[in-house]
Amino acid sequence: MRKLKVQVQMTLDGFVAGPNGELDWMWLSQPDEAGMRFVIDLADTCDTILLGRKMTREFIDHWENTLDNLPDSKEQSLAYRMVNMRKIVFSHTQKEIKGRNLEVENGDLATAVKALKEQPGKDIMVYGGATFVSSLISLNLIDEYYIIRNPVAIGEGMRIFKERKMLALESVVTYANGKMLTKYLPV
Repeated sequence: MRKLKVQVQMTLDGFVAGPNGELDWMWLSQPDEAGMRFVIDLADTCDTILLGRKMTREFIDHWENTLDNLPDSKEQSLAYRMVNMRKIVFSHTQKEIKGRNLEVENGDLATAVKALKEQPGKDIMVYGGATFVSSLISLNLIDEYYIIRNPVAIGEGMRIFKERKMLALESVVTYANGKMLTKYLPV
């Protein structure tokens, strides 16, 4: 069975975005080649990306623009993967969203994700948004958590954990830019 993995950036005080979805705090640290290599390697273990509707437009526009218009970007290799991988957007309100290799799922979240896990293929990745990831966590659908802790506190914002969740620490990697990658498994 395929695993559902979540990869999120998080502040030291546990937020994945500012109160209005701000992500500017993610770019305060200098880029780290080892960290980018990990993100690419993790993406290569997957063949499907799940997205919440609210973050989809920004996600699609960023990666398609990077791939098509920024050939010298350090994100070019990751952009190729993000654009060409199958993406499923979960929405209760929209039937169609434009983007390459993108489809919209309007059905029950738990039922659809469980069916995806049963399909053949590589693992499945979810990058966000906060409300969508929180729903997946509450439904106990996440198999592996990859949390990239940023050396910044923002005081308030959006969280992905809405209730108590016991996790087992599997590994920790620290990077030169002060970020720390922790991998957790559900208990």
